[in-house]
Amino acid sequence: MAMDDGAAAVLREAHRLTGHTDRVWSLAWNPSPGAGAGSVLASCGGDKAVRIWKRAADGAWQCSDVLEDTHNRTVRSCAWSPDGKLLATASFDSTTAIWEYSGGDFECVATLEGHENEVKSVSWSASGSLLATCSRDKSVWIWEMQPGNEYECVSVQQGHTQDVKMVQWHPILDVLVSVSYDNSIRVWADDGDDEWHCVQTLTEANNCGHSSTVWALSFNQKGDRMVTCSDDHTLKIWDTSADLSQPKTSDNQESWRHLSTLTGYHNRTIFSAHWSSEDIIASGAGDDAICLFAEDKSSMVEGPSYRLILKKEKAHDMDINCVRWCPQDPRMLASASDDGTVKLWELRGNALD
Repeated sequence: MAMDDGAAAVLREAHRLTGHTDRVWSLAWNPSPGAGAGSVLASCGGDKAVRIWKRAADGAWQCSDVLEDTHNRTVRSCAWSPDGKLLATASFDSTTAIWEYSGGDFECVATLEGHENEVKSVSWSASGSLLATCSRDKSVWIWEMQPGNEYECVSVQQGHTQDVKMVQWHPILDVLVSVSYDNSIRVWADDGDDEWHCVQTLTEANNCGHSSTVWALSFNQKGDRMVTCSDDHTLKIWDTSADLSQPKTSDNQESWRHLSTLTGYHNRTIFSAHWSSEDIIASGAGDDAICLFAEDKSSMVEGPSYRLILKKEKAHDMDINCVRWCPQDPRMLASASDDGTVKLWELRGNALD
């Protein structure tokens, strides 16, 4: 993974997807598009619509479906179920919609209601049986999928003191992480009796946490590290050595610890960070730039550290709200922006050899 100093990585714009008529907030690659199918990307935004993009046989990307008329305000977040059959969309209209692809069309099969105002993020658990949502109402909701496209709310968590920006399930375990306008990162787990609790809170005061709003997080593939990004212009890498399947009930047995802080690379709010299956971290920010980081294997003396392998200035004309690596092609990165476009980038060069 480590780059030689002489090896230059290049992020090349391969495709520009246009069609949204307002800012594009969020992206989600289908993790399981089906046998023989190419990669499928969902995007959503301020135009109240969700767009599904597919790669044609000739390599060109086309919008195959537009999901609209269900949400009446901004669609802020979208997420595919692990089997790729369902798409969840979270909206400022305070609802989350579940879409099913069948018979060549997307149909809204369920609407999850309960949040008092804007839903900011939605995430599926690794098993696909649980869904989490979070909102400006400061709460995190956990939903259980029932037969017949029914969803039951099994827990409402009120630990955050401000707007909750994002929820993300651990890639292996039923452990949930949320990040917030209250500058904190919270870890949630089931105590074994179907009671959910906050098992750890990562803050600036106690854990070298962020000093301003935390916008997003992403786990590495193994699930033993996560990256968070913030309005404080930094990314932070966290490491866990604990067995996360054994939830802790008190804060004195903290399992996530601060590993390193990446600072000085963006000079505006970092809105998105995403960890690729090849262990490259991408970040997108209000400075219109995309940065890529990899672990620096040469400096293990002081413990693991990460270094910049590439900065793409002016990747978009306006704020970059979301960056997502493609699961089927880990050298392809999608980005979404306030400029209304989605861009697909190819990572070239021997950065990773």
